Amino acid sequence: MFIKICGITREEDALLATALGADAVGFNFAPSSSRQIAVLRARDIARQLPADVLTVGIFRDAGKEKVMEIVNRVNLRAVQLHGRETPAECQWIAERVPVTIRALPAGSPELNRFDEYGSDILLLDSPTPGSGEVFDWSLAEGAPSNRLILLAGGLTPENVGIAIQKVKPWGVDVATGVEVETGRKDPRKLRAFIEAARAAEPKEYESSEERPFNWEEEL
Repeated sequence: MFIKICGITREEDALLATALGADAVGFNFAPSSSRQIAVLRARDIARQLPADVLTVGIFRDAGKEKVMEIVNRVNLRAVQLHGRETPAECQWIAERVPVTIRALPAGSPELNRFDEYGSDILLLDSPTPGSGEVFDWSLAEGAPSNRLILLAGGLTPENVGIAIQKVKPWGVDVATGVEVETGRKDPRKLRAFIEAARAAEPKEYESSEERPFNWEEEL
């Protein structure tokens, strides 16, 4: 089970998340986000993380050139697009970064066009990203079955196991559900979330000590 801890704003939270076994951390560069992080701050944090941790930049309608400028300055390994980016814009970015994640709300008609975006991973979110609201998980049935699905939207240590059993995603993504306050992670919630997600992961992952997704080898 791939686990991404999003909305990182502090060095200690990023280091703890990866020490506990998170596979990826997300830095939010959208000006409208309450968890927006400065580019230089994100760069300083990213430099301290293990090489096998996927560092993800979250963007919303930033423009493809601006996205790549920040990717290069921070040395990010992945881009997550949360806005109205067109398939052409997503494909342009996908040609220039190792991993691209396209975020779409559950139930969106755009899910039928996901292949047009050229992205590696589909992040299935609630209609109001970052709100901590849980969406109707039955809507995940409309997601393409031939793609890696990263489930987000209101996940917590208490419900992530149920969500994994119902949706059977490739990975899970959390921000609000492991915070003590906006932008500050709760160590106990972080540990509980990661342990609950690992405990609920599909059988085929349980016997392997390797992470289920090696972005350097598989892409």
